[in-house]
Amino acid sequence: MYDIDELVSFASLLLAMTLKTNPLYFMRTSFQFKYFMASAMMVLLAACGGEKEATKVVSDAPVYTIVFLDKTQSVNVNKNYVNEKYRQVLTDIMENNMKNKGDKLEVYFIHENTSKARAMSVMVRSEKDNMDAANATDREAIETAYSMSLQKEKGIFLRQLLAKLNQQNTGASNLSTDIWASLPVIAKANESGADIKVYYFSDMIESVKGADRRDFHVKPPKDDAQAEEEAKADGKKLEQYVIGSPQVTIVSPFEPTASSKENNPHVTHYWQTLFQELGGAGVEEL
Repeated sequence: MYDIDELVSFASLLLAMTLKTNPLYFMRTSFQFKYFMASAMMVLLAACGGEKEATKVVSDAPVYTIVFLDKTQSVNVNKNYVNEKYRQVLTDIMENNMKNKGDKLEVYFIHENTSKARAMSVMVRSEKDNMDAANATDREAIETAYSMSLQKEKGIFLRQLLAKLNQQNTGASNLSTDIWASLPVIAKANESGADIKVYYFSDMIESVKGADRRDFHVKPPKDDAQAEEEAKADGKKLEQYVIGSPQVTIVSPFEPTASSKENNPHVTHYWQTLFQELGGAGVEEL
């Protein structure tokens, strides 16, 4: 498709050349002048419409939210601080990410078998009626009906989401924390072409037994240099997972007064480096 500025320039040049070579052309009949101007306007409007449509396609990409809830022994959602913080962030996620038809939210539990622990999957079904030919009164009615339908859906989803937050895991799977296993989940979501947003409600203490795995309960990184070295080495092992560049947020269970021994900043640096190695994704910590 031609750029709108190029089409405007072309139309202006054509008009100038016509006037220069045949200045009496537009004096013969008003019909010829009107025909020329109408044709030029149709070309320009088509170009503008095409540009608008292209913008619409980009902005209509659905939001695909993945929430990972840590269900291991090291995270206790029954603590007041943790529960209140997690409830508020989950409420914000529901409000900000689930706005349009096709927006999707999935919940996975983090434990020994994370990649197979999908606990919830919902999608916005509410759809706004076409308002192209609607007057002001009809537009207001359409907006109101859509808003009510969407809020009803989101209310149902939020109750389900908070129930998953409070669900306890008393099985043997709570002894291991396999955060690496979240990567194939993200990679699968990346194939959808949606705007991927990932949230880890976790202390991010990877803890899996095995010679080629990390157990930060036993051997956490001592400094940022070690964390970076380990993350880059692990990135090579995990590069098979094409996660794209999702927005990643870590929602930690630690209070602001937590010591560095409890809330190890080098562990956070490990994850920031690993996600950068896998796709350049930035990591925000709440």
